[in-house]
Amino acid sequence: MQLFSCPFCGPRDETEFLFAAEAGKVRPEPAPEVSAADWSKYLHRVSNPRGATREIWVHQTCGEYFLMERNTVSHVVANTQPLRGGEA
Repeated sequence: MQLFSCPFCGPRDETEFLFAAEAGKVRPEPAPEVSAADWSKYLHRVSNPRGATREIWVHQTCGEYFLMERNTVSHVVANTQPLRGGEA
């Protein structure tokens, strides 16, 4: 079991959280002219880096989305912060 720290609720069991998206992934614009291949790439391809990464997570208990910086190898969470400032 891991503890993740929600910026709103504090440390909680990892089972209360869901991965939402890669941080910094840009949606293709304008939407009506996006090719099927580009849309599929946006929806289904993830970089899945080894090591330090930035991700968007949601805490199911409070319903808030936040940015998590963590290491995918060591499982160490370096930082969590709210998204309310338009960050990520």
